[in-house]
Amino acid sequence: MAWQTVLVAIDGSQSTDQLIKVLEGLNFKSNPKVILTHVIDAVKSDFDTVVEIPYMTVEKLLESYRDKLPYPSEIEIVTGDPAEEIIRLVNIYKVDLIIIGSRGLTGFKRILEGSVSSQVVSDAPCSVLVIKSK
Repeated sequence: MAWQTVLVAIDGSQSTDQLIKVLEGLNFKSNPKVILTHVIDAVKSDFDTVVEIPYMTVEKLLESYRDKLPYPSEIEIVTGDPAEEIIRLVNIYKVDLIIIGSRGLTGFKRILEGSVSSQVVSDAPCSVLVIKSK
């Protein structure tokens, strides 16, 4: 399959390096355009223990990954519901493949927070590659 546009959803967690390694390891028939994105969650619950990384830190992180990629790439940092914003960007850029991590939430925490990767898989109009964190 010839993927022309790939969106990589980066959340700043430990799985980010895994996502980039997977992207680098895929053998594309042509050089796809890569969209590196991070969604700043606009609605944080009191139960969330994740500390939001400052915007400038996110931008520098995405730039460092972009600079290492052998593909043409862009950076998108947006604010909103993570799954909804990822799908919105997929539609804007006409993405053929989404690469996203899974934090492996289970039980009560998954019920409270939901699973961004599950919602993206469910709503995406394209292929989704979910990378489980180790």
